[in-house]
Amino acid sequence: MKQVFKTDKGKVRQHNEDNGTICFNQNGQRLAIVADGMGGHRAGDVASRLTVDKLSEFWLANDEIETADDAENWLKAKILEVNQYVYQYALNHPECDGMGTTVIACICTENFSTIAHVGDSRCYLYNEDGFKQITEDHSLVNELVRMGEISKEDAEHHPRKNVVLRALGTDEKLNVDIMTIMFEEGDVILICSDGLSNKVSEVELMTVLQKEASLDEKASMLVQSANDSGGEDNITVIILEHLDAHQAGEAP
Repeated sequence: MKQVFKTDKGKVRQHNEDNGTICFNQNGQRLAIVADGMGGHRAGDVASRLTVDKLSEFWLANDEIETADDAENWLKAKILEVNQYVYQYALNHPECDGMGTTVIACICTENFSTIAHVGDSRCYLYNEDGFKQITEDHSLVNELVRMGEISKEDAEHHPRKNVVLRALGTDEKLNVDIMTIMFEEGDVILICSDGLSNKVSEVELMTVLQKEASLDEKASMLVQSANDSGGEDNITVIILEHLDAHQAGEAP
């Protein structure tokens, strides 16, 4: 398996409130995290950093995930624990009042991937069936689309497109969406903040993933595309590729 993580503050924002990482537990299993912070007075970067740091800390101390149930239970328990931590931190630090963050955390094994999701950062899957978004945005415009009040095309340019309905750290209680998918040879998972998905179409995302290039080059192309389209937001990208048999023998 190969992986790459890349983040960029974009062309407009002074600070990067996105955060993320790819870390390994004691058994060498991967946890990929993307968090897009929100909140005034730069508190967004505090929320995203705390979330990534705490989840990474928990994962580094973890032994082994053997089943999808193990992965789902671990992600739910730890994300709820981190939610409490970030929420209490904001209560104890008035300058961080109201801060929160999206989060996507993906446990990626050789046989399956389990994805936990809060907010409007996204996870896509590219495999033999094509390219598709596999997370559901917890956003106002997506709710309007779901209810049939606006079209998906209208949502792309809606004035309240950035309104998130669910975030980590903003409330004591949190609903976390969790799913497990098959992850097989040749499959690719793309995780990103809305700084990418709001600026680069799904067709463009897939086109980059199909290119004959390294994962690092592909991630750089995606970041560049978002910046070329305005770069008004921070941009974070993780690509995870399940190698096929002939690639597995190559250098990582």
